Amino acid sequence: MVNTLSLYKPLLRGLMKLAGMNRRVVEIESGTAINFWVPSDETSSKKKPAVVFLHGFGFDGILTWQFQVFALANKYAVYVPDFLFFGDSITDKSERSPAFQAECMAKGLWKLGVEKCTVVGLSYGGMVGFKMAEMYPHLVDSMVITCSVMALTESITRDGLQRIGFPSWPQYLIPETVKGVKTLLDVAFYKLPWIPNFIYKDILEDMYFDHRKERHELLEDLIVKDKNFTAPHFTQRIHLLWGGEDIIFDKTEARNLIELLQGKATLHCIERAGHLVELERPFVYNRQLKKILASLYEDGKEN
Repeated sequence: MVNTLSLYKPLLRGLMKLAGMNRRVVEIESGTAINFWVPSDETSSKKKPAVVFLHGFGFDGILTWQFQVFALANKYAVYVPDFLFFGDSITDKSERSPAFQAECMAKGLWKLGVEKCTVVGLSYGGMVGFKMAEMYPHLVDSMVITCSVMALTESITRDGLQRIGFPSWPQYLIPETVKGVKTLLDVAFYKLPWIPNFIYKDILEDMYFDHRKERHELLEDLIVKDKNFTAPHFTQRIHLLWGGEDIIFDKTEARNLIELLQGKATLHCIERAGHLVELERPFVYNRQLKKILASLYEDGKEN
């Protein structure tokens, strides 16, 4: 039987092109390349605010953010990269830290001519987004963080794993079986719609067979000892857009994040939505995201 994702992906790529997006592979340095979806019309995109979408640990960039691209590509210059070891992004370096992912994202954006942007980060993408904002404040002008944390500390890890009933992040995020994929999505959705088993099998084969060792290493490098974590001072405008029923990073984590940001972030929760809120309730998510972006860029200002 033909893998359903292998049929859907070419269709999605075609729809992306109709939405004014093209695929570009950007060489960061020898042995390291990042796959981006970028605006097809480079000239007109320079006149629009740049919005960069950073995906989580489950799917690649375009699968994660497909509904947001369709909603925003007309008004904004949208960039959707794949992190290293996801999609078509690859490196022969041994570095696995969020800082290295952030460095590769920033260098790729600069090579694409992006000088300032809003970062929209989901889960793992939010953590890399925070690192980008810390390391490259002149590039990251503002942030929209969805169901994420500033850093995956030991205490956040302990609480999160207890809520979802797993002993480690790799056992949840790098499934080995069809049942594992189903559980991953069931935890990440507030109410997972019925999906036939062969779809879960296709997801497993297409999304989780490659780069398993490297993804384990990414997760190992992600966890920070509590005693070693100090919250940076961020100058960017930051908005939190959350799935109200997320159990991976719940509302308590969202409130803790606001405290770390010294109360300078806004929080909007989308009810009846879990961790993958952008997929579960895309129309509500897009409406709120558009409001946030309009407030950030009102009067054409990009501070």
